Amino acid sequence: MAKRDRLSDSAIADALAGLDGWRREADGITRAFEFRDFSEAFGFLARAALLQERADHHANVESVYNRVRLTLTTHDAGGITAMDIDLAKAIDALLR
Repeated sequence: MAKRDRLSDSAIADALAGLDGWRREADGITRAFEFRDFSEAFGFLARAALLQERADHHANVESVYNRVRLTLTTHDAGGITAMDIDLAKAIDALLR
């Protein structure tokens, strides 16, 4: 299976079981983050942006002061792929 192939429902459920805080929402996976202040949230977004650019795979981003919400989906596949799961893992690693 190629990284851009849409995952089955069971593969998505298995992947989400290993991802802290991510949940399925329609044809994507989403996670909300909360930071101490705007600067910390913005720093996280900048680091996450670099990961996304390297992966050539970009999240939908919502940011309000110290809160960030990311949604990952592979638009050309019409849903969730291994690219989304890999990027979620990489984003989570920023918080360690």
